[in-house]
Amino acid sequence: MNVTSVEKKEKSTVELVIEVGAEEFEAAVQKVYLKTRNRINVPGFRKGKAPRKIIESMYGTGVFYEDAINEVYPAAYAEAVAQQKLDEVGYPKMEIVSVGKEGFTFKAIVSVRPEVKLGTYKGLTAPKEAAKVTEKDVNEELKPYIDRATSLVAVKRKAKKGDTAVIDFEGFMDGKPFEGGKGENYSLELGSGAFVPGFEEQVIGMKAGEEKDLNITFPADYVADLAGKDVIFKVKVNEVKEAVKPELDDEFAKDVSEFETLEAFKKDLEDKLTKSREEKAQRDYEEAIIEQLIANMEAEIPETMVDVQVDKMMDDFAARVSAQGMKFEDYLQMMGMNVDMMRASARPNADKQVKVELALAAVAEAEKFEITDEDVEAEIARLAEQYKLEVAQVKQAVAGADLAHDLKMKKASDFVFENAKVGKAKKAAAKKTEAKEEVAEEIKPAKKPAAKKTTTKKAEDGEKKPAAKKTTAKKAEDGEKKPAAKKTTKKTEE
Repeated sequence: MNVTSVEKKEKSTVELVIEVGAEEFEAAVQKVYLKTRNRINVPGFRKGKAPRKIIESMYGTGVFYEDAINEVYPAAYAEAVAQQKLDEVGYPKMEIVSVGKEGFTFKAIVSVRPEVKLGTYKGLTAPKEAAKVTEKDVNEELKPYIDRATSLVAVKRKAKKGDTAVIDFEGFMDGKPFEGGKGENYSLELGSGAFVPGFEEQVIGMKAGEEKDLNITFPADYVADLAGKDVIFKVKVNEVKEAVKPELDDEFAKDVSEFETLEAFKKDLEDKLTKSREEKAQRDYEEAIIEQLIANMEAEIPETMVDVQVDKMMDDFAARVSAQGMKFEDYLQMMGMNVDMMRASARPNADKQVKVELALAAVAEAEKFEITDEDVEAEIARLAEQYKLEVAQVKQAVAGADLAHDLKMKKASDFVFENAKVGKAKKAAAKKTEAKEEVAEEIKPAKKPAAKKTTTKKAEDGEKKPAAKKTTAKKAEDGEKKPAAKKTTKKTEE
């Protein structure tokens, strides 16, 4: 191997021209011949017995060249990168320049770690939101406990909004029942929006034992067979139930928590909510500081460096999906995505992660941070204790070099935060809205698109519930779909 040319290119890339000599190439060609001759048919010779020259005379002298090049160039490329002391950070692009008996020459475009102009990294400022918790906030935290302690009690009066009506129903279009339009003993919370518009409103006012025909028009954006169609639902109310909420007293606190008094329970909820908001405020503050750090940095980042980070994120996400018992391909299909779409959604966050890593590495270099073997051993011991593993198991699972890198990045980030200041928030700040989370940020394994939560109970007989909205109606006990559910256009958060 011989490097005949080294040329710096744009976006932190270097072009190498590499020659592989005749002797090395000939050895590779001979190796390929010996590996592949059993697959080549030559008249007059048993399989695998035809001499190389005979095969080359039949198929051309270059018949083994492609495989021989693939046999040689990875090692030649790695040797060239090491010889030139290039800090490779991405995938190379290869191009064969010439090939023959005398050997072959190829070009390699190598992505290298970019030079970083750090900019200001001390004294950065960002606002930090105060963690305020009001009595209203605590009452909101109480609601799930109240809902779980709420009981349904049968009443003889007419059904009203908020009640649960236990109903039998069957849908008819043009006088004929349609598929999936029937249910028995279905518990429907009136006002929940679980069924198509107009259904629940017409059940309100009915009493137990009463029967009624409901005139319903399916929404225009509903499933094709029913979209915009006029149908009649024959409904019988079997029972009307009223939601009875518990008294908010010490007995309630004992029933739903480990506390003896309601005051102690609410204090615990307040403390937990305060801690949660403090942690979020700190995360938001640190995120803003990091945003400034990378904004102050200048670096020509090669695209392949981001590609590598995307690959890492995809592999990590696929592993987590698999750990949940689902094939990655099935997850993508369920989410209506393909690999290219997910990679595209992951790329912005991968780009940011690369920038953060480069910036923190530059801080570590500027401050001359070093990680000792003792630091790594201490981190291994900490991980072993945290995950209840033996030290040897941790060492086998995590490379020491990776731990040292992570420790150095943490040391750099801690330094940036320690030297940052909390600034004042803008007085006329626009109302803050939650940004939609990117699929590939953690590329978190999403659960199956969740239905809108209602308190509607499942049908006892497990039949399909066609009148329910697609994203709000709960499934029947047999897990069948509810094809008559109202179609919604709201996309599931990734």
